[in-house]
Amino acid sequence: MGTTKKDRLLGQLDLLVLRILAAAGDRLHGFAIAERVEQLSDSVLQVGEGSLYPALHRMDEAGWVRSEWAASDNNRRARYYRITAAGRRQLSAEEAEWLRASEAITRVLRLA
Repeated sequence: MGTTKKDRLLGQLDLLVLRILAAAGDRLHGFAIAERVEQLSDSVLQVGEGSLYPALHRMDEAGWVRSEWAASDNNRRARYYRITAAGRRQLSAEEAEWLRASEAITRVLRLA
């Protein structure tokens, strides 16, 4: 059975979410995070609610993000997320591991 695009994304979801939050410079709600991933990936990557919100909750518990409730632009109550110092350290570690792994995969693909 083949892997879907969503399955491949799950392994890197923390990395993507932390990068989006770090680049935002301000807090974002979950829908805006998912929208930004899709936009920056030219719609190749899509993050569903069933993956995103459990990941955000887990990252909040780990101290990588901080969340707070506030009114959205359309006056609905929404949970907003902001990256923490611990999240920035985690992002740095995950980026380094991603680069190391992707370079290794590229070497194999070129040599095999």
